[in-house]
Amino acid sequence: MTALRFDPALPWWAIAALAGLAVLVAGFALWRGLRGWVWRGLAGLAAAAALAGPALELGSRAGLSDIVILLDDRSASQNLPGRGEQTDAAVDQLGQQISALPNTELRRVTVGDDPDGTLLATVLARAIAAEPEGRLAGVIAVTDGRIHDPAMLPSELPAPFHALLTGRPQDWDRRLVIEEAPAFGLIDQEVTIRLRIEDQGEVPPEARTGSVNLRISIDGEAEQVFAVPMDSSLELPVTLTHAGQNVVQVGFDAPGAGELTDRNNTAAISINGVRDRLRVLLVSGEPHAGERTWRNLLKSDAAVDLIHFTILRPPDKSDGVPVNELSLIAFPTRELFLERIDDFDLIIFDRYRVRGILPPDYFRNIVRYVENGGAILVAAGPEMASVESLNLSPLGSVLPARPTGRVVSQPFTPALTEAGRRHPVTSGLPGASGEGGGETWGRWLRMAEVQPNSGAEVVMTGADDLPLLVMDRVGEGRVAMLTSDQVWLWGRGFEGGGPQLEMLRRIAHWSMKEPELEEEALQADVSGLDVQFTRRTMEDRAGPVQIIHPDGKTEELALEEAGPGRFRADWTAPEPGLYRLRDGDLRRVLALGPAAPREFEQTVASDEALAPLAETTGGAVSRLSDGVPDLRTVSPGRPAHGRGVARDWIAITPREAATVTGLERTPLLPGWAWLILISGLILAGWLAEGRAGGGSSTRGRAGAGTY
Repeated sequence: MTALRFDPALPWWAIAALAGLAVLVAGFALWRGLRGWVWRGLAGLAAAAALAGPALELGSRAGLSDIVILLDDRSASQNLPGRGEQTDAAVDQLGQQISALPNTELRRVTVGDDPDGTLLATVLARAIAAEPEGRLAGVIAVTDGRIHDPAMLPSELPAPFHALLTGRPQDWDRRLVIEEAPAFGLIDQEVTIRLRIEDQGEVPPEARTGSVNLRISIDGEAEQVFAVPMDSSLELPVTLTHAGQNVVQVGFDAPGAGELTDRNNTAAISINGVRDRLRVLLVSGEPHAGERTWRNLLKSDAAVDLIHFTILRPPDKSDGVPVNELSLIAFPTRELFLERIDDFDLIIFDRYRVRGILPPDYFRNIVRYVENGGAILVAAGPEMASVESLNLSPLGSVLPARPTGRVVSQPFTPALTEAGRRHPVTSGLPGASGEGGGETWGRWLRMAEVQPNSGAEVVMTGADDLPLLVMDRVGEGRVAMLTSDQVWLWGRGFEGGGPQLEMLRRIAHWSMKEPELEEEALQADVSGLDVQFTRRTMEDRAGPVQIIHPDGKTEELALEEAGPGRFRADWTAPEPGLYRLRDGDLRRVLALGPAAPREFEQTVASDEALAPLAETTGGAVSRLSDGVPDLRTVSPGRPAHGRGVARDWIAITPREAATVTGLERTPLLPGWAWLILISGLILAGWLAEGRAGGGSSTRGRAGAGTY
């Protein structure tokens, strides 16, 4: 490599001025008719050239090898039958062919599995950016063509791009497509999931059908089966039954042998169930110091619709004043306890006395309401030990404890029982001590003595370790009893107070079956594929959690105690999908990742995404089912693919890139040569002018003599 370089002795503007001056002098001499103007002009220009310092730069070059990028797609869809073997064979053969080419290097880049799908274009962009553009001779991708980042594909490449597709031309697949699914839904109200079932690829005649059996299951419960048409959008109504995560599993029967995969035959949709509003009926038997405690608690919760009645004029206090002259609202007993009772999520009896306001039939209807899933909370006072006790009404058959008729009037500090330290209603209350210690709460002054029923849970005790908070389940419903009306002392800060609002809130929400307050529960805190299991139980130990993987494989996970009634374990799922959990009688379905893994949304190999890039760069899209193509080299601009005698061939274009390994600079002329050249030009101009001047003088004298 030879190039002309300059090392000026003066600034370029000075050299340019000198050259311009030489040209002006030569032009002036020409105008005056002097014969030496050419030599003097050349001398000035030679002086300017000498000051510019011209030199010859001689560089030595070394050739660089060409680079071929081989993209090896190892995403999940490449694990479908036959594709792994095709990929292995193609990568090995191409690697051998590229290694056999002279002056050529192979860059093998693996496209791994990603939660967002096959990001082949992103990997390709990074691989190209890491290599010099002038050395890139070709890019070959071994893939099924199902990429999920086509926007990242380059618009052009300096070398051919070839895509070798795995799979077979006769591949086909039937899949479930979730077109629309809500993230939230109201409990006991229908939400709609829109879906369709479609075929892809070359469906064989024996597998073609007009309808399929659609199977639906919510939270792992019994399946419902419906016959639905193919290739039609369907709206599936689903009713959420509880708060929190509701997992709806939808799938269809496998069409038989020949389908690429059944991984996209099912989908798990997580819908978070929320309550519209909790409806609570609070009945206060009489005005008392703690009456507003319940009202303030429930009114402070924006999700609660509260109806509150306080009985101010019971039948035994009739004073003869006509009803139409009273400012009080009549207690609508029939409407509340017969016609509208099922509209309420919770009924609270606060120091209620049985004084003939509610007839026995109304109490029997309340019992039916509880057994069918309703909730009753009794906040008792001294009336519980009297003949006006609710226990003596038909409602007593579902209450969790029976009064003994004794009222204990002495200060005491509420304390948690062993069961209370495990129960989610009382476990971890602010001020509650650890195991074996006393609570740091203020004292109460009065409570009724009760005898808990068999099966009822005493979670808090009062004076002389008598039951203070008793909870039980009746049929499908729940009942709770607080045997003291002194909880308001905590709210007033008596002797330091206590967690009044938090405890009452938990009692109310446990009664209304909030999932986070269930005694026996298996919770899962999900972050990607990482899961933290929390097992809540009233027992001393919890058995291992049985995990059933999407492919049917079973795994057991041991739990470690994390506190009273709480056991935990961390676990990482090997892949997205639907996992079933079992622990004793508990069942749960856990959906990890998207409703259906993105890799299996479309499984039939396709050149739709990669063909435009191959066409733009002069490359080809070939199917490996026809064999691995031969690899050749062609000059840039010539066809880079074609059909050979036995099979197809693809080509790369050698770039003949090189790098400069050394430079040598030699002045165009040494300094003494420039001096001789400039002096010679000046002398030549002087001589030319001298000869011209002598000839004119002689001719002038001769003419004068003749004259």
